[in-house]
Amino acid sequence: MSRISVRGFAVASATAVTTVGAVVGVAAGGTPAADDNNFEAAAADTTLLADIPAGQQAAVQTASLTQQADAQASAADAAAKKSAEESARIQAAKDAKSKKQAAEDRVEAERKAAEQAEKEKKEAAERASRSSVRDASSFSAQGSYSVADVQAMARQMVPADQFQCFSNIVNHESTWNYRATNPSSGAYGLMQALPGHKMSSAGADWQTNPATQIKWGLSYMDSRYGSPCGAWSFWQANNWY
Repeated sequence: MSRISVRGFAVASATAVTTVGAVVGVAAGGTPAADDNNFEAAAADTTLLADIPAGQQAAVQTASLTQQADAQASAADAAAKKSAEESARIQAAKDAKSKKQAAEDRVEAERKAAEQAEKEKKEAAERASRSSVRDASSFSAQGSYSVADVQAMARQMVPADQFQCFSNIVNHESTWNYRATNPSSGAYGLMQALPGHKMSSAGADWQTNPATQIKWGLSYMDSRYGSPCGAWSFWQANNWY
């Protein structure tokens, strides 16, 4: 009959060796062997299953199997707990990312809505301003016009929020003299159109009617610079427009 020592116990039968875990109270004492050379010596100090009274052998085997089952169950519980914790961590990270994205999307949507509202408000103000201006044809023709007359016309024809920019350009170009002529270039009128006859697109009386000149000037500034203020910004940077 062969013997084997494992964690302080060696259990053998007539045909096979059965390993049993340490069971308190069964071992006769002694230290497990550290290597094969001491195998027989260590086995001699152990308690064999055959040495245990027959009535207690079943209890010893059952205790060993129960201990193994408990160890396996504990390991399984620990693995399940770790897996659950990892799954919870991953889900929490996903939830946090989703909440962050939702918050960012909400802020962006609110920003765009505010921008759109501001744009619509500005456009409505511009439409209201333009709808209140007079057309050049609504002014009665006069033989001559003072600077005050021309400025009064401009205030009624140019949108209120653009008038100061328009006035700044006219001040620099002609000092509100609708008959001003540049002897060198031939530029003519309030806006110093070059050549002056370009203003005929606004009316045949472009040489004598400041309202026609103002109409042409507004059209030119809007089409080329977007507005009189756009034209004034360009003029400030270049001293021409």
